[in-house]
Amino acid sequence: MDIEQKQAELIDHFVNQASTLKASAIWPLIIEATSHPSLFAFSEILSTPTVSELEGTENSLCLDVLRLFAHGTWSDYKSNAGRLPQLVPDQVLKLKQLTVLTLAEMNKVLPYDQLMQELDVANVRELEDFLINECMYAGIVRGKLDQLRRCFEVQFAAGRDLRPGQLGNMLETLSNWLATSDNLLVSIQEKIKWADSTSELDKKHQKDVEDRVEEVKKSLFLKADIDFRGHEEIYSEPGGVMDYEEDRSRSKRRRHPIS
Repeated sequence: MDIEQKQAELIDHFVNQASTLKASAIWPLIIEATSHPSLFAFSEILSTPTVSELEGTENSLCLDVLRLFAHGTWSDYKSNAGRLPQLVPDQVLKLKQLTVLTLAEMNKVLPYDQLMQELDVANVRELEDFLINECMYAGIVRGKLDQLRRCFEVQFAAGRDLRPGQLGNMLETLSNWLATSDNLLVSIQEKIKWADSTSELDKKHQKDVEDRVEEVKKSLFLKADIDFRGHEEIYSEPGGVMDYEEDRSRSKRRRHPIS
């Protein structure tokens, strides 16, 4: 079973569970959901009436914890640890995994120093073990550990729940991308038209050159033919060169003395 299908089944399970519970009994379910090793999305649970009705009640901290796992990081928890319930070890692990996903959204090359600071990891060996065993083996990220450059090169990262206002930013980004794509398409079409017109001009120029070459060939051939015919007429004409030579030879014979 792939991670997306597993996620969908777990989300349905916890949403159904949350829908049947009273507000006072919701905290154990939130602990179970935020500790589950295969669940990394919580917005659907947040949107159930039982959970959303916790806002402003004595159990509102349960809602804050669930929001933390939906949108926050380990650093966010440390900044608010004084007012939030203490997390169990499985929740700490889950929140650190989610922190890696958040960092991977912002940058595809994550320096070891940044990761160690964000995850409260003491050394590189511990960090690499965490990335391999708790993130890559879990299927939430794929990437390359570069010990020489001391960084993690992210090739894939699972998405987290959308933060409030993030959808609007995404729509704006997509709108800008579409506008840029339209402009690029127009530019490409103009270049294609220019290339076509240039190609036609090149073809016309080439044809003109070929026609001129043919004309020159015909002119040279005609001139050569005329010259050849002229010489032929000179040598074949009566009284021409051959007759003159014969006259000279006869004249020389008449000059011989008479014995």
